Amino acid sequence: MNGTMVSDSPSAAPSTDTAPGTDTAPITDTADDPQARIAALRARLDEIDASLIQLWQERAAISREVGVTRVASGGTRLVLSREREILDRFRTALGADGTQLALLVLRAGRGPL
Repeated sequence: MNGTMVSDSPSAAPSTDTAPGTDTAPITDTADDPQARIAALRARLDEIDASLIQLWQERAAISREVGVTRVASGGTRLVLSREREILDRFRTALGADGTQLALLVLRAGRGPL
C-alpha cells in the first residue's frame, strides 16, 4: 500500500493514488520504508485534525450567532426539530458514533443548557 503525501496542486502526478476515503490527498510510494509511510500518514492526520478544529470552531461560532439572533427576535433558544435533523443526519452518515458526535457538535454551539 502507498504512503500519504499531501499536495496543494490539483494536478498531482498521474502515478499517484488518493488517500482512502478522499479525493484530495495524493499518495506517493513509500512501500519500502514503513517508517516513512507512518510519518506521511501521521502528517495527513495532523492536517485533517487542524481542519476539523477550525471547522468545529467556525460551526460553534455560527451556531451561537443563530441562537442569539433567534432569541433577540423573540424566538426560543433551542429549536428541537432542528437538533433532531442534525442528529439524524450524523447518525445516518456515521451510525451510532455519529449520534455521539452530533451531540458534541450541538453542545459546542449552544453552550450548557
